[in-house]
Amino acid sequence: MKLSSDLVAAFNTQITLEFEASIVYRQLSIAADSQDLPGLASWLRLQADEELIHAHKFIDHVVDRGDAPAIGAISAPVDTSSMSIQDIFEAALAHEEKVSEAIRTLYRACDAAGDLDSRPLLHWFLEEQIEEEATVGEIVGRIKLIGDDGPGLLRLDAELGQRNEA
Repeated sequence: MKLSSDLVAAFNTQITLEFEASIVYRQLSIAADSQDLPGLASWLRLQADEELIHAHKFIDHVVDRGDAPAIGAISAPVDTSSMSIQDIFEAALAHEEKVSEAIRTLYRACDAAGDLDSRPLLHWFLEEQIEEEATVGEIVGRIKLIGDDGPGLLRLDAELGQRNEA
C-alpha cells in the first residue's frame, strides 16, 4: 500500500531528524576527542553511524512503499566549544528524547491514517529508542557519580572505547 502524501512528509521529517542525530553525535564526538577522551569520542562516533542506519531504515520503508523520500534541511549541531563531558552526554540524551517523541508522533500519524504496514518498523523503533535513552541515561548517571574524579572518567573512557559496532 502506497503512503499518503501526508505520511510521506512525516517520514521525510523523521529521515531528516535521523541524519541530524548523526551530525549531532559527530559534533559531540569531536568535543570528547578535543578533551583527550578517545574512548568516549569513539562511542559517540559509533552512535553517529547507528543514526545513519536508522535513517536508511526509514528511507527503505518509504521506497518499498513506492515513494521517493527526501532529506530536508538539517540545522547546525549544538555548540560544543565549552561543554563538559556531562554536558556532552546530556545533549545526547536530550536529542534521543527528541527523536523518541518524533517517532511516537510518526506512529500516531500512521495509526490515525490506518497505515498498518508501518507498524512493524515503528514498533522496532519504539523499542530501539527505549534502549537508546536508557543507555545514554546510564552514561549520564555514571558521569554524575564520577564527578571530578579523573581516574573514574578515564575508566569510563576505556570502557566505552571498547564498543566496536553500531
